[in-house]
Amino acid sequence: MQDRSDAGLLILEVFRLNARLLAGGDDLVAPLGLSSARWQVLGVIAGSTEDKPVAHIARAMGLQRQGVQRIVNELSEDGFVAFRENPHHRRAQLVILTDKGRTAYSAAMRRREPWVEKMVSGISKEDISLALMVLSTMRKRIDKAG
Repeated sequence: MQDRSDAGLLILEVFRLNARLLAGGDDLVAPLGLSSARWQVLGVIAGSTEDKPVAHIARAMGLQRQGVQRIVNELSEDGFVAFRENPHHRRAQLVILTDKGRTAYSAAMRRREPWVEKMVSGISKEDISLALMVLSTMRKRIDKAG
C-alpha cells in the first residue's frame, strides 16, 4: 500500500490556494465593480459560443444553480448582464453580456495577465503542465464519483 499522506497535503494546499486565489481575484477586479465570483460567471458567459440559462452556467462552473442565480441577478442589477427570452424554455431565460459586462470582463482579463505571470514566475512550463494534469485528473474523478 502506497503512503498517501502527500496526497492529503496536496488537497489541503489546494484548499488554501483556492482561498488565496479568490481573495486575490477579489482585490484585482474590485475597481471594476466585480468580485471573483462575478468575474467567473462573466467568464463562462463570455467564453460560450451560445447564450445559456443560469442552470447551464452553473453546470459549467460545477456550482449549484441557486448560488449562480444570485450572482447573475446582482450582475443584472448592476448592468453587466441582461436576460433575453429562451425559445426552448419559457421560464429559463438566457443570460447575455451587456456592453458594460463585456468591457468589465475585458478589463479584468487585462489585469489578470501580470497577476498570473507574477504567480508562475520561476516555475517551469513542464511543472505547470504536470500540476494541471494532476489537478484536472482529481477533479474529473470527483465529478465521476458525484
